[in-house]
Amino acid sequence: MANRGEAADYYNGPPQQNSYYQMQEPSNKYPPPEQAPPQYGNGQHYVQPPNGPPPQNGSQPTYSQPYGGEKQSFEQAFVIQGPKWHDLWAGVLFIAVFLGYAAVSGIAIQGYSHTFSFNGGGIYNSRNDFGLSTNTIVLFAFVLLMAVLLSFAYMWAARAFTKQFIWITGILNILFGFVTAIYMLSRKYWSGGIVFLLFSIFAVICFISWIPRIPFSVLMLQTSIDVSKRFGHVYMVSLVGGILATAFGAWYSVTLTAVYVKYEPSNSGTNPACRTGAGGCSQGKVIGLIVFITFAMYWISEWLKNTIHTTISGVYGSWYFCGNNFPSGATRGALKRSLTYSFGSISLGSLIVAIINMLRQLCSVAQQSARQDGNIFGTILFCCLQCLIGLLDWAVTFLNRYAFSHIALYGKSYLAAAKDTWKMIKDRGIDALVNECLIGPVLTMGATFIGYSCALLAYLYLIFTSPAYNENGAYTPVVVAFAFLIGLQICNIFTTPLSSGIDTIFVAMAWDPEVMMRDHPDLYQQMVAVYPHVQQAIHA
Repeated sequence: MANRGEAADYYNGPPQQNSYYQMQEPSNKYPPPEQAPPQYGNGQHYVQPPNGPPPQNGSQPTYSQPYGGEKQSFEQAFVIQGPKWHDLWAGVLFIAVFLGYAAVSGIAIQGYSHTFSFNGGGIYNSRNDFGLSTNTIVLFAFVLLMAVLLSFAYMWAARAFTKQFIWITGILNILFGFVTAIYMLSRKYWSGGIVFLLFSIFAVICFISWIPRIPFSVLMLQTSIDVSKRFGHVYMVSLVGGILATAFGAWYSVTLTAVYVKYEPSNSGTNPACRTGAGGCSQGKVIGLIVFITFAMYWISEWLKNTIHTTISGVYGSWYFCGNNFPSGATRGALKRSLTYSFGSISLGSLIVAIINMLRQLCSVAQQSARQDGNIFGTILFCCLQCLIGLLDWAVTFLNRYAFSHIALYGKSYLAAAKDTWKMIKDRGIDALVNECLIGPVLTMGATFIGYSCALLAYLYLIFTSPAYNENGAYTPVVVAFAFLIGLQICNIFTTPLSSGIDTIFVAMAWDPEVMMRDHPDLYQQMVAVYPHVQQAIHA
């Protein structure tokens, strides 16, 4: 077992010894097999206080009441040591991008509103034959409705069928992927059909390899759901976050269509929106504005998802470290910290993911363009770039999940939290548990399933309504891709609380595994039963 002298490197010095720490004798009821308890140089055992996490930066944490006393607040249980505000420049930049997005949206929607009769008031009465129209807004409304309903159903299934949840997710994702691929291929939509077919085959391979790891994953999911039912307002946060995500998705859908309506030039010069409001029409403006609003959409939706994650991490951190004296207003306190002191840090971590996703989106567009031009070399090159960027996205997203849990409890800057969390996870051996748990991949697979559903709905809608602007199918890849993206992001936001709880438990175990054995012995024994290596993993 790693002793506290080694673990102290994470905190720039060991905890200070005082009468509060010494007054309790450590419990040896659940020590790790054949290993001695951690020792300090003076031979005394360090006992973690039951109402707070390990001290940071060599300072003794402040506790309002001793164990069993009056309830403490979240701020008292998790005191921020040192500067409270971090990464302010990222927060300011995020606000500036949001305001820029709002300005672009307002100008584009104003141009659309002035030509409403030209673009039609519904599905079939549009005279626009060169770009997206009201028909597309109706399409995205259906996509949003499907994404919300399926996300609610998915969350309900996680609560009602916890043990079968992983199997349900994997089987549905695989079946629906193949059905979508076969249908698209039958319609001779080769590019979309081949992509969905490859994804489905990959999903089959992944799911088969995951079967031995399902019992451990089910246990962690059950624990996360049990805590969410008993503590905090986890599902309320999920509901509010889902509503905000849906509202933003609707705003983005209307803005995307309005940009095409306002700035898309027609060969005959018949677009009346070109003569209204700011600026004229050009293909360059359309491309530039679509890139900007898509980047802003990625960043804003990532920020929303990570704010929810950080808030929920505060609740689960309170349960782990303060199970015997759960802080009052834990959800409210964690949300307040996320929107104030940690706002810049969350914005910075979300910015990195948004840039990576934007690069992957651009590679996808370039690959489609090269394929249409018959450029085989370019198609292969951009496909390889997409794979590399996808791996980078996975690595950054993986690190962000645990770094934001660290930020939730200790309020560190993004880079400091990422560095400390990565070191703790690797040195403690928690990466073995992380790799063993399938909840992250399963929820990603579930979100992909909902993205598939939205993409298939968009494809069927374009076929059956046959809008004039898509007579030759030129806009099908664009509309289907954005429908998939909207469904994926909305589901990711709805399901964030499920993964956030598990991520926080893993990080908390890396910070102080003795709390798990002392305050949550039943969970520890169950983890050992389904995955015996956990004993070595948390004491590596």
